[in-house]
Amino acid sequence: MKALITAFLLGTAAMAVSAKADTLDIIKQRGAVNCGVSQGVAGFSSPDNQGKWTGFDIDFCRAVSAAVFGDADKVNYVPLSTKERFTALQSGAVDLLSRQSTWTLARDSGLGIHFVGTAYYDGQGFMVRKNLNVDSALKLSGATVCAEQGTTTEQNVADYFTANKLKYESVVIDSADGIIKAFDTGRCDVYTTDASALYAQRLKLTDPAAYMVLPEIISKEPLGPAVRQGDDKWFNIVRWTLFSLVEAEEEGITQANAEASRQSQNPVVRRFLGVEGDNGQQLGLDANFAYNIVAKVGNYGEVFERNLGKSSELKIARGLNALWNAGGIMYAPPAR
Repeated sequence: MKALITAFLLGTAAMAVSAKADTLDIIKQRGAVNCGVSQGVAGFSSPDNQGKWTGFDIDFCRAVSAAVFGDADKVNYVPLSTKERFTALQSGAVDLLSRQSTWTLARDSGLGIHFVGTAYYDGQGFMVRKNLNVDSALKLSGATVCAEQGTTTEQNVADYFTANKLKYESVVIDSADGIIKAFDTGRCDVYTTDASALYAQRLKLTDPAAYMVLPEIISKEPLGPAVRQGDDKWFNIVRWTLFSLVEAEEEGITQANAEASRQSQNPVVRRFLGVEGDNGQQLGLDANFAYNIVAKVGNYGEVFERNLGKSSELKIARGLNALWNAGGIMYAPPAR
């Protein structure tokens, strides 16, 4: 069914999108945001037995919906493979890609898409069986390494092993689930991808406790949402949705206190929540767009913690993704 939905959207997208299309108008006419997500990565985007999608990337889709409609649930989730994710965005099958994608120069300049910002600062790592008795990636010479086809991980691992004069055998597989099967059955000694994904994928292994993620991070992998080039209005809406999540955490505005915060006398808070000023109008949205994001979805910290942090199965530390004033580098421009 997922494949049929994806094929239908890909096949009909050209009728809905033209060079001069106003994405916001199309979305409002449709009544929902078409959001491209992964086919299932714990903590980021995965459906439950009832087909309800949850995760860090899912909450971003919901935040965009809240900004546009004042309702976080007007989203069509389109599960996409690594191969088809950018084509789906380029063609108009999805309005937005929120799918663990690394922002690179080549992608930003050569694919007809724009990354709106970094939602998660990540880096490529390595996972091995504990009984391999390896505590560093520098001890992996001669290992068989599984990587996913069509991702930045292939080049990164080649560069790392070459730079450190290590030999390895590459096993390239076309899906994350395929890698899990190969890794679980011993076809490869090492699984390499973004460190956050390693923690998520480890949960799918037959015996997760038998595996460990090595300490080395060998690349910069800024993961973020992307939109098509050519529609600055939509680009700005999606970008400032991301910034609004971060700004809300900076100002201490949470899902629980968003309504009460509208009574604040702090001009920064009042402007952010739409009580004063014209931020929404400048974006072509309702004055309450940022309030709706926080009230319906939460702030960045809340989204992180429930999906990836202490309250989740993954229990990933905030690290670089903490706010700039709390030891991290997450930072939003002023909403004025």
